[in-house]
Amino acid sequence: MGAFLLLAIVRTAYPQRFEDFLSLLSSNKFMMFRGKKNKAFHPFNILLFFVHLISFSLLFYLFFTFFWKDTALNPAFVFIRIATAYGSFVLLKFGLEKIIGNVFNLDPQIDSYLYQKISYRNFIGLILLIPSLIFVYTFTPTAFTLYTLLGILVLSNIFSLLLIYRENQNLITANWFYFILYLCALEIAPYIILYKLITI
Repeated sequence: MGAFLLLAIVRTAYPQRFEDFLSLLSSNKFMMFRGKKNKAFHPFNILLFFVHLISFSLLFYLFFTFFWKDTALNPAFVFIRIATAYGSFVLLKFGLEKIIGNVFNLDPQIDSYLYQKISYRNFIGLILLIPSLIFVYTFTPTAFTLYTLLGILVLSNIFSLLLIYRENQNLITANWFYFILYLCALEIAPYIILYKLITI
């Protein structure tokens, strides 16, 4: 229920910004006007990041409890471990991207990119929150349902990255070599490593 409390705080504290955020896919108003200063650490983004963290962690928790039913671990402990691991992974990746932007003197471009990526991830987290909560507290999900949710998560992330890359097409074209290095090192490799660690 903490996610709904956070959403209530966001909606009360930033009503217009939240309204613009909800129209993220149908309008670029949020990115154009709210993203001008590229404040990734704006309180609005931080609060929604925690909603995103809860939502994604719930989905991963559903996978864990479905495929490892015989575990003797406390459910709350499992969820906290998943949330901590995922949150640490996201923040570490964010920090590396900021460092790379600073090293190559691309701070404004990286800040803009990170702001857009955080906004889309928060939006995806908001979409997945309701089905995740339903399957945690109401219905027991099937394997097909879980893989469908995972497919939605993966496709949504790919779609959001394509939107971001389209918005930054000129920058990418001018720095295509660095972009390919970035894509391999920070957008593909971390998830492969994470998958390997999970499946060991």
